[in-house]
Amino acid sequence: MFWPMFAVAVGFAGLAVLGVLAVRVFMEAQRLGRQVADSAHRINRAAEDLERASLSAARAVDSL
Repeated sequence: MFWPMFAVAVGFAGLAVLGVLAVRVFMEAQRLGRQVADSAHRINRAAEDLERASLSAARAVDSL
C-alpha cells in the first residue's frame, strides 16, 4: 500500500511544480510583452522625430 500512495504523492508534487513553472512562464511572457510594446512605442516616436527632422532639412535645402 505504500508504493501506490507514494506514486500518487509524487504525481501531485509533479503537478504542483508544473503549475509553479507555468505561472512563472506566464509572468515572464507578460513582462516580455510590456517590453515589446514599450520598444515599439519608442521606435514609433523616433520615426516621427526623424520624419520631422527630414522635413525641416528639406525646407532648409529648398530655401537655399
